[in-house]
Amino acid sequence: MTHTDIKRQGWIQYLPQSWQPFAILMRIDRPIGWWLLLLPSWWGIILGAGGLSGIDNQIIFFMGLFLIGAILMRGAGCIINDLWDRDLDKKVERTKSRPLASGEVSIKGAVSFVLILLLMGLFILLFFPRLTVALGSFSIILVIAYPLMKRFTWWPQAFLGITFNFGALMGYSAVTGELSGIAILMYIAGIFWTLGYDTIYAIQDQEDDALVGIKSTARLFGHHVRAWITVFYSAVILILLASLILIKASIGAYLFLLLVGFYFYWQVKTLKTEESKNALRRFKINRDVGILICFMLLFM
Repeated sequence: MTHTDIKRQGWIQYLPQSWQPFAILMRIDRPIGWWLLLLPSWWGIILGAGGLSGIDNQIIFFMGLFLIGAILMRGAGCIINDLWDRDLDKKVERTKSRPLASGEVSIKGAVSFVLILLLMGLFILLFFPRLTVALGSFSIILVIAYPLMKRFTWWPQAFLGITFNFGALMGYSAVTGELSGIAILMYIAGIFWTLGYDTIYAIQDQEDDALVGIKSTARLFGHHVRAWITVFYSAVILILLASLILIKASIGAYLFLLLVGFYFYWQVKTLKTEESKNALRRFKINRDVGILICFMLLFM
């Protein structure tokens, strides 16, 4: 069976035929991407609200707007990535059937679509304070630059962490109108989290990446990849622990942090670096990790 990440199944197959390639371009059939983009912003919102006691209708409204924004921006990021990588994708078994690589969607069509998504994202930003608008606008530069990183550095996962976790700063500023040290700590924790889970994700493509010259932390670390993932996840736990101590969190928050640590331990302990499906499952479970961190902050 051909190993591909393009599968026209589920609800996508019921869309009009002309819409399907654009839905696939957005990876809208694979929600893990927008979950991982969304959850740091929810961390920031919950932190800015002061936990469960501060959750009101406005906070819920903000969380809903960030949900829509995450789906739109993740989709835009995927299209920008495919525009940069369309020639490389043709050479990789898992990606050669993507709409741009296969020629199903034209470059002009993809550029037009991504501009529409970015304009929709900008409209959502206008509901928030000026600092949030400025942070969101700056993040577009990171989104555009990210796909190039794997050509020039062995650490594209670090740049993805810087990009994907910007929502932690945006979410906090949306509620408070400012930034603080604790919000920056959550942002840094998110960067290390991404370093861990995206290194696991990159394990899937090591052979193809080597053939076409794409760099990744999975290739860089080689046989030591498990040890490095342990380092990254340990950094997340230590930063979150420090954050809870600084805000004088309740026992409940520490219990959720313990669960986060268990999930990290399970990922590293059961990871089989030679099996793509094993790595993908451990990557996807990080949605649950991000949700647990939300609960940790709710009960801080």
